[in-house]
Order: sequence, then structure tokens, then C-alpha cells
Amino acid sequence: MRSVFAIALCIFFAGCSYSQKNDILKIPAGIKQKSSTPEAIAYFSEGCFWHTEIVFQSLEGVRDAISGYAGGNDTNPDYEKVSSGGTGHAETVQVYYDPSKISFETLVKAFFASHDPTELNYQGNDVGTQYRSIAFYSNAKEKQVIDAEIKSITDSKKYSKKIVTEIKSFSKFYSGEDYHQEYILLHPNQPYVANVSIPDYLRFRKEFKEGKFKP
Repeated sequence: MRSVFAIALCIFFAGCSYSQKNDILKIPAGIKQKSSTPEAIAYFSEGCFWHTEIVFQSLEGVRDAISGYAGGNDTNPDYEKVSSGGTGHAETVQVYYDPSKISFETLVKAFFASHDPTELNYQGNDVGTQYRSIAFYSNAKEKQVIDAEIKSITDSKKYSKKIVTEIKSFSKFYSGEDYHQEYILLHPNQPYVANVSIPDYLRFRKEFKEGKFKP
């Protein structure tokens, strides 16, 4: 669950509603219909999956991002169990993309640019192992890409703290409940969304230069 402190803080600032900005703020939606061209799939965990979903869906070449769970051992996870921290799973997105339009390298760069990879088992006010940072790989080449990006960020000295992102071999993804899918698109004025998720997303769009955004 979103932390009680974060939600309380957001409600306090609920006057910053995005209802007046709907005309200029376009939340990227996923396309559920499968593509006729070959697709690849990638998996990332970086805190709240509501935020992660729109980060990847905003990129040209990404068809859809599904919110769900991965990285743990429970074979029947749900939101309540994952939120308890006892399943080992993290909130994760399953990203469907066209490799001819966007590379795995660009997805990895977007992943690291859209959250703080030095925060261990939390992102902002969202605390717990279910919010930890994980970059999943499905083959040796993908692992090399992730390793190289971590080295590049480390060498740049962007952060004063060590990157704690897990580099994990992908095993299985469990789709989240229907009400979590496209949550920000459907609930732009929910306090947590309006005051945490959307500002984080807009910051990402402003700062990320390595990929192309959808119109």
C-alpha cells in the first residue's frame, strides 16, 4: 500500500489537483491489442507500479506496460499479500516493446532515470521490500546492458550513495489486479497520484533525453 504518511501528506496538498491541467497533461495509455510485428518483453521494479507503468508507456516503441508482481517466491501473489512484505515480490511492470523502435538499452536508461536506485527497499515515502529497485534480465546480453549502465552511472558520480538495484534473472511475472491497470490515467486527481506520481513522471519527461516520447 502507499504509505500512510505519503497519503496524508497528499490529502493535505489536495488543492494541487490536476483537474485544471487535463487539457495539457496527456497520460500515456497502453494498447492492449497485440502487435502484428515482433515484440520483446522486459521487466522492471522501481517503487509504485502506477508510476512505473506510465514511465514506460510514454516511450515511443512501447505498446503496453502491465502492473504486477515479480521477484519473489509466492506462487499466488495479490496486492494485500505483496504489501505485507512477506512474499518476496516487488511491484513490477511487464513492458511490451518493439525492438526495431526502442532498444533494451534505452529501456534500462529510462528505468534508472525514473527513480532513485540508491534507495534500499523504498522509494520516497513508499517503504518496504515490495518497493525495491530490480532490473530483471532474460539473457546474458540483457545482464551486460544493465551492468554497463550501472557502471556508467557510478562512474558519473551522479549519486553520492551506492546503487542498490538488484540485478535479477527473470523467473515469472504475475499480473496485478484489474483496478491497478492504467490507474493514473483513470484516477489523475487521486491525491497520491496528483501529488506524487504525476510530478515524478513530469520530472522524468523533462530530464530524460535518451529516448523519444509519444506525442
